[in-house]
Amino acid sequence: MDRISKAVELAAEKRQSKRRKKPVSRSESAQPFEYTKTRRIVVPQEVMRENRLIAGSDQQIIIDAYKLLRTRVLHRMQQNNWRALGITSPGANVGKTLTAVNLAISIAMKHENTVVLVDADLRRPSVHKCLGIEPEKGLLDYLEGDIPIDEMLINPGIDGFVVIPSHNDSHTRSSERLSSTRMERLVRELKARYPDRLVLFDLPPILVGDDVEAFSPYVDAFLLVVEEGKTDVTEYAKTVEILENKDVLGTVLNKSEEIGHGYDYYY
Repeated sequence: MDRISKAVELAAEKRQSKRRKKPVSRSESAQPFEYTKTRRIVVPQEVMRENRLIAGSDQQIIIDAYKLLRTRVLHRMQQNNWRALGITSPGANVGKTLTAVNLAISIAMKHENTVVLVDADLRRPSVHKCLGIEPEKGLLDYLEGDIPIDEMLINPGIDGFVVIPSHNDSHTRSSERLSSTRMERLVRELKARYPDRLVLFDLPPILVGDDVEAFSPYVDAFLLVVEEGKTDVTEYAKTVEILENKDVLGTVLNKSEEIGHGYDYYY
């Protein structure tokens, strides 16, 4: 077994040994979004297919992998009454954003669930690229200016799925922006506006700076994404150490050779 696979399993066993909170009931009557103010940009099927989004895929093995991930994430979130999930990785280019987008789509495909995905990777925002859209306004405009939340919201043509993009790179003061009062206000308003919805945050890789640590008080839990053969086991161990006192749902092991090829995931 690959060393990173062993590290993932050891981290999972450690998390499972923690005392879990008592499950809470959740209403299944969540209503879909009303897109009266949200900008609707329908992503063509060919774009979804080209960008490996499950909404445009006919490969059942990919769809099933994300459904499994969705089920386990929803179970843990509902079990602990959590609603804000941060998605990060030790380093770059391991499929973090694609995982975040496809997880959000799979949640929206489950009719009683709806989801908001916020591109909070100010260093290298790519959710809009993954969806093949060109937003006019995004998260940085909100944090730097005085635009209302409604002007950022985009529905990519998938019911129950709303995106807050971030289309401007910001390598300076990114952690300060993510920990700002205005960012805190955004998270609070999203939770208040959509009390039955999950809010996902695509965050920067955790080892590139202090962005994730600065933002961590605003999320309930984290999901890690690593890639077999690419993520260094030392990097993974350091990431787990940084998040030691945070709630981590688990680790997505991307492109695992032990399960299959290309798109399979071990959770």
